[in-house]
Amino acid sequence: MKILAFSDLHLARARAAALVEASHEADLVIGAGDFCNMRQGLDEAMGLLAGMTAPLVMIPGNAESIEELRAAAPEGAHVLHGEAIEIGGLHLFGLGGGVPVTPFGPWSWDLTEAAAAGLLATCAQADILITHSPPKGVVDVTSDGVSVGSTAIRDAIARIQPELTLCGHIHDSWGREGQIGSTRVVNLGPTPNWFEIGK
Repeated sequence: MKILAFSDLHLARARAAALVEASHEADLVIGAGDFCNMRQGLDEAMGLLAGMTAPLVMIPGNAESIEELRAAAPEGAHVLHGEAIEIGGLHLFGLGGGVPVTPFGPWSWDLTEAAAAGLLATCAQADILITHSPPKGVVDVTSDGVSVGSTAIRDAIARIQPELTLCGHIHDSWGREGQIGSTRVVNLGPTPNWFEIGK
């Protein structure tokens, strides 16, 4: 299966246009959160992605809540948060939000490590784990050199060992990847990222 994945669109028109164009070559599109800015403009962001033709799986970032994304998502899109779905024989599990709680204030839609761990505990297995926040110690370093990822997500990856974990959130680590056990972990960013997983 040919998968197109991205994160942190943040209402960028040119980047959305490139993603829509790329989607015509994809069997599946994954959006790993932060489609808008500070809980504003989500309908506009969904409009920017309206031309996507492949099946679309989305999780909320910290810039939109799960309720907001469910209400705004295009018809037919699959919105996941603490939930799994099977598409084309691939098992996907999604967890949105900022984990751990960010310093950004009340607009940011965040989860504590304990809340994230509780939701991730329901996932027994997955081929692809989609999280907005990166795991602690992998693709999670800010421009100040600080590791700000989630221990709950790291622990879940170590337990589940999906083939692929896709995340975003930490802009300074866009395009970077690492490994936890046998799992490839990629911080996506808002450009087309391609993955081939055979099922």
